[in-house]
This record gives sequence, C-alpha cells and structure tokens, in this order.
Amino acid sequence: MTPLRILISNDDGVFASGIRTLAATAASRGHQVTVVCPDQERSATGHSLTLQTPIRAERADELFTPRVTAWACSGTPADCIKLALFELVKDKPDLVLSGINHGPNLGTDVFYSGTVAAAMEATLEGIRSLAVSSACFQWRQFQAAADLAMDVGEQALNDHWPNNMLLNLNIPPCTREAMGPLGWTRLSIRKYDEQFSQRLDPRGRAYYWLAGEVVNDLESTSEGPKDWLSDVAQVHSNCPSLTPIQPDLFWRGPLGDLPRIKLQG
Repeated sequence: MTPLRILISNDDGVFASGIRTLAATAASRGHQVTVVCPDQERSATGHSLTLQTPIRAERADELFTPRVTAWACSGTPADCIKLALFELVKDKPDLVLSGINHGPNLGTDVFYSGTVAAAMEATLEGIRSLAVSSACFQWRQFQAAADLAMDVGEQALNDHWPNNMLLNLNIPPCTREAMGPLGWTRLSIRKYDEQFSQRLDPRGRAYYWLAGEVVNDLESTSEGPKDWLSDVAQVHSNCPSLTPIQPDLFWRGPLGDLPRIKLQG
C-alpha cells in the first residue's frame, strides 16, 4: 500500500499506552505518522473547544517510537485536531485516527466522548476518520486493537469511503485469536442509573460525584438497517463493532411523526 499521511489524537493524553501502541503500529507499516494529542487526560470533554485561554503545544517525540512526530497540546481533543490541521501539520492527512481509547465509546455515549469528537472534527474538515476504543477500562493489551484499526483504516481508504462519514470502532477486550468477526452495527441507547453519588467533605458540605451504573438497551429501535445489531450487543458477543456516524443530526423519520406546530403571524 502507498504510504499514508496519518494524524493521530486521543482524549487519554500523551502518556496513554493506547495512543503510543497505535502510533507505533502505523509507523511500522511505513506510514508518515504525526501525533497531536492532549498533554493530560481529557476524557468526556465531548466536542468542546478552548476559547478563553491560550492553547500551548510542545514537541513530545521522545515519548513515541522513532519516525513519529508528536506534539502535546494543552487543549481538548477537538482543539488538537484544529491546531494540527491549521498550524502544526504541513500536508493534509489522508487519514485521522483517534485512540486507542482506554474504555468503550458505545451508543449515545459518543456525544460525550473526546475520542469520537477528535475524529468528528477531522470529518467536518472532509478528512476520513476512525475513532478506536478498547471496550474495557481495565484491559491494557492494545496491539490487537491497533492492528485491527490499521486494517480497517487502510481497507476503508482503498474502498473510498465517504468523506462525511466517521467510523467508530469498538474492540472487545481479548486477543485477536479470541475475537469473533468484525461487523457493522448501529448505535445503542446508553442510560445510567443513580448517576450521582452524594458525599460530604470534611466540613460537612455536600458534593457530588458522577458515577452512575450503565443500563444497556441492546436492541433499541432506531432508523436504519433493522438487521444490524447494536454496537453494545456486538461487543458483548466478543466481536468488534464498526459503526458509521455522520455529523448531520437531522431528523430522517416521516414528516407525519413530527408534532403539528402552528406558527402565529
């Protein structure tokens, strides 16, 4: 395959094992790899941007394998992609990878995910992008996920996937040999019980910790192919999940399902 220009980011920060494994794997295949990622963990920041304070970036090549150019940025994941595309990277990337995230990005949790936001920011700029997550916070063996992510990214580029579609890849916590087949999936609905834990500080004042238990709607109804499993069901069956996502959130159901609103004047 012709070497690609690949830009990699994440939301777990420059010291995360997932991003270093992914960058090393991409470089080992002969691609030109640049990393621009947060200088510390910024998980669950969604698509936020830094507007009230300056953004700083410092070279961090020494944290990565040789032949990887790396920057650590004080901003959010979306900031990192913007800064990379408009200031730090000379040539437009062929592919943007975000991850490997330390934990899942399934279903409607993609709205909170900094990992998915980084990939979405590149998608908004017309660059083909892949968000990659290891679907278990405790799993720390990222090589199988990195290999699969590169296989998916390279093949999707060869097949000319649409510029306005982001691919969201979630990989079960197991070896490549133990995984089932990769499958197309749709987003599930992720809801949480008891979302806040109330506690008291040493002075008796209440504070709150966001720590709910997830409730997975494995077979939620949604517009789209009815024979597709939800991403949560796919990962629970020990198979990697690949979900196509578009930045266009426009309603696609029939007009008759919309409320009948009469405007005055």
